[in-house]
Parts: sequence; structure tokens; C-alpha cells
Amino acid sequence: MARGTSERETEAAAPNTAPNTAPNTGPNTGPATAPATAPDTGPDTAPHPARDTARNTRPDTGPDTGPDTGPDTGPDTGPDTAPDTAPDTATDTATDTALHPARRDADALVSAQYEEFPYPARDPADEATRLIEGSPSHPLEIDHFLFGGARDWSRPFRALVAGGGTGDGLVMLAQKLADLGCPATITYLDLSTAARAVAEARVAARGLTSVRFVTDDLRAAPRLAAEGGAFDYIDCCGVLHHLDDPDAGFAALAEAVAPDGGLGLMVYAPYGRTGVYALQAAFGALLAGDPPAARPALARPVIQALPATNWLGLNALVGDHRQGGDAGLYDLLLHARDRPYTIGALAAALDRAGLALVAPIEAARYRPESYLPADPAIRTRAAALDPVARMALAEQLAGNIKTHVVYAAPAGRGAVKPAGATPMAVPHLRGVPARDLARAVAREGRIAATVDGLSIPVLVDRAAAPLLAAVDGRRTLGAMAKAAGQDWFAFAARWGPAARALTDMGLLYYSRGTLP
Repeated sequence: MARGTSERETEAAAPNTAPNTAPNTGPNTGPATAPATAPDTGPDTAPHPARDTARNTRPDTGPDTGPDTGPDTGPDTGPDTAPDTAPDTATDTATDTALHPARRDADALVSAQYEEFPYPARDPADEATRLIEGSPSHPLEIDHFLFGGARDWSRPFRALVAGGGTGDGLVMLAQKLADLGCPATITYLDLSTAARAVAEARVAARGLTSVRFVTDDLRAAPRLAAEGGAFDYIDCCGVLHHLDDPDAGFAALAEAVAPDGGLGLMVYAPYGRTGVYALQAAFGALLAGDPPAARPALARPVIQALPATNWLGLNALVGDHRQGGDAGLYDLLLHARDRPYTIGALAAALDRAGLALVAPIEAARYRPESYLPADPAIRTRAAALDPVARMALAEQLAGNIKTHVVYAAPAGRGAVKPAGATPMAVPHLRGVPARDLARAVAREGRIAATVDGLSIPVLVDRAAAPLLAAVDGRRTLGAMAKAAGQDWFAFAARWGPAARALTDMGLLYYSRGTLP
């Protein structure tokens, strides 16, 4: 099964906004997700459906006139239930596929799809000019969310890319770890031989030697862990929602990850993909019996003739059927098995597998206060909800969340929290240069991060602008405080609120050293 890192946003064409620090990178030619007042600092990603739009938080460093989103009044984790308009994903556990011809037929169609249309479409020759970056699985994020910003990358690191597709996440992780000089061993796991061939060629084009390729089902993960040792980190993006038995997939990953390790996951979400599932059902009936190779050509005239009332045309958030070629169209609208998860359904699935949600990469999107009016009576009601219901409410209010990109860890680790500000922590910005960010904060006291068509104003105290300008990815916060002539407590009082606002939008992370 191809997981497609591009399944991380299979419908999007927005470029990756993370800075490209790998060698041989080219200019970014894709469309930006923010006004032109924000400089383009991202790598050339071409339309990168999944991993890119999972990271399409491009801060607008120009003037922001949007409303105040208010303070964070509660934590952000927890499940809710899938909407009636989308397939149930929380409890659909299959028994024996061999006893269910429909499931067996779907398995065959999914397998044939990824052999015919490896996803996302990639040309290994492009590795000479750009590195596709995204989320999850950038070492900065892995360290920040799973290891408290204290991971020693000189130590061996075992990673599994479960459902590696044509290699977006695999190549990014392997290249970044190579740049770090990390003695990493990365296992690529996927059922599609066609997708594997593309991924192998991309790895070879970069001269990366840390990757082992395995053609097998995701459920082989525990066997691979038993053979070589549990994995410190597992990347699984765009796969679990395509499985006949998603719970079995979650359980396999939980069994394969090390007790002190963690996972980066992406699953589809229902509300931001409005229009997709109705057409998947329509094409499932209309094209039943047609081979996968013939389906895109048959589907295109139907899509072109859709009435103006069809939700696909009304949903500007999805576009892989337009920009992703036959592979993108098929994965978006012709897939034989595609079940979205609400954030609550995802948290519940993790819990059933003995895993715990650490955090989504953009926590502010999962806070109701980002979308509610400032009326204290209304906000008090939202604050009184449990963490599960708060995240569910935010997702329902936003309406634009297409994918959930999250980090998770074995429940046995206890409460795993993202890294925080300490004198030894090194802050890193992703997606915006420090100087531009500081200038915008000094001018407006806020920035506007554009995420899947929605601008979310992020309040940042103007007094923090000089501190943000000093972020270079090398100096510790303690060194920055000393250079600013402040004791730690005075520095932390000014730095903390600004940093939390940026961290909650996936724009700032902590480590204990320099990372690419």
C-alpha cells in the first residue's frame, strides 16, 4: 500500500513552507499560501499534496487587520465522533477479509491502483534541484514533540517509514539525518513495487545509504522490529485510513515502536474534504468493473460536467484532481477505501492501540478560541469542555482541516510533552526568516498565519521583536538572554508568551543543538 507522503495532503497544491537546508535546492515555484508581503523561503516542492499542505502555515509578515483570537484557555487533546456525512472510522474493525468478497475486491483495487499510479507522482531527476520537506518527520519536529528537544543525534537512530509511497517523507528524513551525521538506519515499508522503485531511485540519486527497502504490508512492522530491534521513530502518513482494519494497523505500529520512542502520523479529516466522499461513492458505482488504468480518463469528463452545486467545486481546499495528474485524481476521488478521522476518532484509535496523542503540529488550530468571538460567556463554555471535546469543537468550527498531522507516543511513557523554553534550549524558526518575523511583530504586534485558506492572527508582544530577531538556530535561550542584558527570569517573561504563540502554529521548535 502506498502511503504517499503526498497523502499527507493529497488534495493540496500549496508548497512546503519550511526552509530547504539540504544541498542542491532550487527556487520555490509553487503558489504561496500567504500574501506576497511574506518572502518565499521554502524549497521547490512542486504540487506536493500531502506533506506540503500539512505544513502550509505561511506567516503573513505584512500588516494584519484580523481579529484577536484570544488566549489559550485549555489543553488540546482528545477524541470525538466522526460526522454522519463521512464513513465511520473509530470502530470499523474487520474480521476475516477472506470471508468478505467486497473487502477482498477493495484490497485488489487498492493494490492495483498504486501499481498503476504510484503516489504521489515523482521524478527522481528532480532530487538534483530540490528537497521536498513537510510534516511530520522533520528531525526538528521529532526532537521537539517526542524527545523534549534533548535528542542526541550522534547516537544511533532506528526509523520506520510505514507506507513509504514514492518516498517524500523517506527522502526528507534520510537526507536530514545524513546532514546531521546521525548513524541512522531507516526501513522503508510498502506493498507497492512501483512506488518502491520510485523511492529507491530518489534515494540513490542523493547517494543516501541509510535506507533498507522492504516490500510488505504495514502489519509486518512488528516482525521487522523483532528482527532488528524496536524503532525509535515511526512515520506513517496517508496509510491507516486506507486499511481494511485500521485498528490492526495502529496496533502493529504500537507493537513496533520502542517504549521510549514515538510516531508521526497523518490521517485524512472529513470536514476539509467536503465533496470528496460523495464523489468517491458516485464513481465507485459508475466505474464498477473498469480497470484502474481506465478510470481517470472516464472520470474527468464527469468532473468537468458537475453542476455548480456540487460540493467538490465549492471546496477550494481540494485540488489534487486538477494538479496531481492521474495519480492525484485517482487517490482523491477514485480510491476504493478511504475513511476520514475526526481528531477525536483519531485519539480514540490511538488509545485502543496503547498509544497517546502528544500534540498536533499546529495546536492553535485545535483550540476553540481561535474561532470563537471574544464574548466571555461563550468562551467560558468552551473552556469548561474536556480536552477531547475542545479539540472536537475547534475542528467543527474551523471546517477547513483536511488532514490531522500529529505526534504520538506509547501510553507507557506517561505524559509526553513538547519541548519548552529552558536556558539550554536552542530555538529554531521554520517557514519564516527571523528578521522578517521580528519586523512584522514590531510593526503590528501580531502575525497572520494562513492555513488552508484561513488566516489565523497570532498575537505577539512587540517587546519580543528584538528577541525573535536574535534566533539563529545556534544560540541557546540562555545565551540570547545574556546578549540582551537580561537575567533569565526577565527574559523568559518576555520570550515565553511570544514563543508559545509561534510554537502553537508550527513556526518555532526547540532542540539542544544545531539542526538542519
